[in-house]
Amino acid sequence: MSNQTHVIGVIGARSPVGQCLFSNDVLQPSDCDLRFVAFTRAELPEEQSDETPVEWRRLVDSPQEPEPGETITDWICLAPIWVLPAQFPLLSKYGARRIVALSSTSRFTKTESIDAGEQHTAQLLAEGEEELQRWAEARQISWVILRPTLIYGYGRDKNIAAVARFIRRWKCFPLLGKAQGKRQPIHAADVATASLQALRTGTVVNQAYNISGGETVTYREMVERVFKTLKLKPRFVQIPLILFRVAVVLIRFLPRFRHLTTGMAARMNADLVFDHFDAEQDFGFQPRPFQPQSEDVAGP
Repeated sequence: MSNQTHVIGVIGARSPVGQCLFSNDVLQPSDCDLRFVAFTRAELPEEQSDETPVEWRRLVDSPQEPEPGETITDWICLAPIWVLPAQFPLLSKYGARRIVALSSTSRFTKTESIDAGEQHTAQLLAEGEEELQRWAEARQISWVILRPTLIYGYGRDKNIAAVARFIRRWKCFPLLGKAQGKRQPIHAADVATASLQALRTGTVVNQAYNISGGETVTYREMVERVFKTLKLKPRFVQIPLILFRVAVVLIRFLPRFRHLTTGMAARMNADLVFDHFDAEQDFGFQPRPFQPQSEDVAGP
């Protein structure tokens, strides 16, 4: 094993996936050669342990000059892909040669949403992917785009954690119809692992991959497992679409539920399933089945 340090630049390091990237769930003893330079617009951590291979830097509008002789060729972007073009000058200053960026399968599933905001998100994802490809290929920088399905993990996501918050508050969960639409929840740690695997696999060049969870469940089954993790008996309330739309409008007045949309309800009976065979074959992607743990549905 080489003693040379492998430096990786990370944008969006304070995201749920970013926090997983630096954890023992992802990093193994064999990764002792890795050092991360993590850029964030959020406040920097107050304490930076010498044992954690992460150097935090503040992300500003005018990218600061690297230290003399400093080059970071490999990058992982865990921020929304549509904000990445604003950081192209930063990547250029550090001499980027390879980048892995997260998009989302929402690029495909939200294009026909009944919610205008979700349609806009799908458009931003598609435009972000296209801008990255154009910019990188014009400079002979290799790119890889990963499109995860529904991300969850450690109570910090807007998917399973949001379901858990609703259940804790109301002791039930509303369903539209039978809620038999298929889902493939993917843990944030598996997304982080996939990002690192794709970055380190030199044969993976200028490709986009869908990455999904290791198990396919119906929407209702997914919520039932959240009840089980919370040690509560599943209680569902079936609501017609028109009433669901009204309920979403009302509940969005609560700060913890502002991200809810009527499109979420409309998709409860739609199959949102994506094959991850290519990612498995090309860089060894092996996601876990959907078995949420207590930390995945943690409060506040």
